[in-house]
Amino acid sequence: MTSFTIPGLTDKQGSDVAELLQKQLSTYNDLHLTLKHVHWNVVGPNFIGVHEMIDPQVELVRAYADEVAERIAALGKSPKGTPGAIVADRTWDDYSVGRDKVQAHLAALDLVYNGVIEDIRKAIARMEKLDLVSQDILIDHAAELEKFQWFVRAHLESAGGTLAHEGAPTERGAAGKARRKSA
Repeated sequence: MTSFTIPGLTDKQGSDVAELLQKQLSTYNDLHLTLKHVHWNVVGPNFIGVHEMIDPQVELVRAYADEVAERIAALGKSPKGTPGAIVADRTWDDYSVGRDKVQAHLAALDLVYNGVIEDIRKAIARMEKLDLVSQDILIDHAAELEKFQWFVRAHLESAGGTLAHEGAPTERGAAGKARRKSA
C-alpha cells in the first residue's frame, strides 16, 4: 500500500481525488469501447463519414483514460483499468444498439454523451475544493467531449434546431425515433 500522495494534498484529499478519477477512468474505458462498437456497426448513407469521424474520438478518449490513470498513480493509488472495474463503477446501462443506420447510432450516442458530460461536470464541481490540477484535466476533457457531441448532433439536427430523437429517454428509443425520421 502506498503511503504518499501529491505534495500539498492530505492523504484523504488524495484518496478522494483518486476515487473521483477512478470513476472517470471507468467511464472513459467504457466510452472508447462504445465508440469502437458504433464505428464497427454503423451502416447506410453517410457510413464512411461517420465511421471515420468516430476513430479520432476513440483515440482521444483512450488518451484521456491514460491521463487519468497516470494521475491516479501520481496520487499514490492504483488505477483499475479492468473490465471488472468498468462494471463495478458503472451507473449506466450497456450500450444497447447493434448493427444499425447512421442516424440510429448517432441518436443513441448523443444520449451516451449526455450521461458522460453530466458526470464529468459533476466531478469538475467536486474537484473545486479538492484538487485544481485534477479539475483542470477534467475541464480540458469536458471541452473536447462537448465538441464531439456537437459533431454527433450536427448529423441529427433539423434546420429549425431540433434533434431527430428529441424527447427520447433511452438509447433504443432515440435510435428508433431517429431511424423513423430518416426513412
